[in-house]
Amino acid sequence: MSSITTSMKTPDEETPLLTPPVLPSQKPRASPLPKLQIAIIVLLQLCEPISSQSIIPYINQLVSELDITGGDERKVGYYAGLIESLFFATEALTVLHWGRLSDRIGRKPVILIGLIGICFSMLFFGLSRSFWTLVVSRCLCGLLNGNVGVMKSVVGELTDSSNRAEGFALIPAVWAIGATMGPLLGGSLSNPQKRFPTVFTHKFWKEYPYFLPSFVAASFVFVSIIVTSIFFRETLPKRKRAASVASEDTLIATSDKDVSLPLQAVLTRPVIISITNYIALAFLEIMLCSLLPLFFAMPIDIGGLGLSPPTIGYLLGSYGAVSGILNVFFFPAILKRFGEKRVFSLGMITFIPIYLLMPIMNIYARTWGIGLGVWLMVALEFLMMLLTTMSYEFFTKGTIFIYITASVPDQRYLGATNGLSQTAVSIARAIGPALSTSLFSYSVQKDILGGYGVYVLMIAFSFLALVIVSFLPSHIWDEMDDQE
Repeated sequence: MSSITTSMKTPDEETPLLTPPVLPSQKPRASPLPKLQIAIIVLLQLCEPISSQSIIPYINQLVSELDITGGDERKVGYYAGLIESLFFATEALTVLHWGRLSDRIGRKPVILIGLIGICFSMLFFGLSRSFWTLVVSRCLCGLLNGNVGVMKSVVGELTDSSNRAEGFALIPAVWAIGATMGPLLGGSLSNPQKRFPTVFTHKFWKEYPYFLPSFVAASFVFVSIIVTSIFFRETLPKRKRAASVASEDTLIATSDKDVSLPLQAVLTRPVIISITNYIALAFLEIMLCSLLPLFFAMPIDIGGLGLSPPTIGYLLGSYGAVSGILNVFFFPAILKRFGEKRVFSLGMITFIPIYLLMPIMNIYARTWGIGLGVWLMVALEFLMMLLTTMSYEFFTKGTIFIYITASVPDQRYLGATNGLSQTAVSIARAIGPALSTSLFSYSVQKDILGGYGVYVLMIAFSFLALVIVSFLPSHIWDEMDDQE
């Protein structure tokens, strides 16, 4: 009787009898981003580029001064590249496990562990006075740093389908800021007793000339730890955490391969193509990022330009600033005008003249010295690198991460899925630095093609990447949307 009474209720006279249809042009409004939590994520995202990029201006000088090479500067590339690669190698070993752990115990504890690891490893790095202490410090940083994949999971959980693109777009923008601050910090604060003798008078600064930039970077991370501990709210709901634990227990207790199907289901053909291109791009990009500072730092007579750490820091910092401005204000319009694949392909092709220009700069410097001609070519080098940065934005502006987040059939596997994609890229980044810088040193030592053999191989890698690019459909993102 009550149900009949309810169904026969008299409607309010102001209530319309018919619900007006929703017009196709009336799109739902995007949900507002949680400002405080997103601000904390921005702060946390700055920690890694500031810490990792701050050592780039002086790492080659540090290796040379510690007499690791036995006085032979031609060998610097072997050791500097290895030190840079160790971070990515150890990160690749653990990032997936950190992602899975964050699915079980929550994002916040894993983020804090990663921040503490970065903080202590930077202090350890600044106090290192031997090759093996440098190795331990970088390995420690990589092993404890699970934040790369976890951060993407956090952004995915803080956003929904209406504002996810806006949330993920912050990731590369923040990285650009950190990539500007890091080199400027490392270059300007290295060897402070020589640069600021009236301020840094204690003998400690002479014995540990690279502790100051490490300390400043660690201090920034320490502040982030305090802010995260007090203000950051856990984004993984308890019910999902419990479900993830139950799922992991089931996975351990049985040998049924279908249990792991949700993770495998993400690896559709469009995602595999995207990740493969992402790996190729990351491989070329990290080799360039390691080879270029070495090229800048090495003496002219062994294939470089002989620039000082402060100069290298200013150059790389300025490039980071211009790159960030370009991608924030001009990248969306460029992408809309020319399309994703054209922009990406152009950036990948540009690696070829970038690597070709480096030996030309050295030949010019050997003949006429460091003058206007060299600086114009350095400017041209950075200008071409901006095109490769746009290719990187093609992926890191959220296109691949948004798809992965939306495509995961079970959100309990979100952390593990992001960790898996990051593991693949971390492996490429682990190989790249040691390979490119070692090839530089090997080419110089063995006088391969006049010491320029490394660039021939880099160009060959670039052509191989173009073959991989050819598998990208012209409208791959439309195909992804259709699958969703």
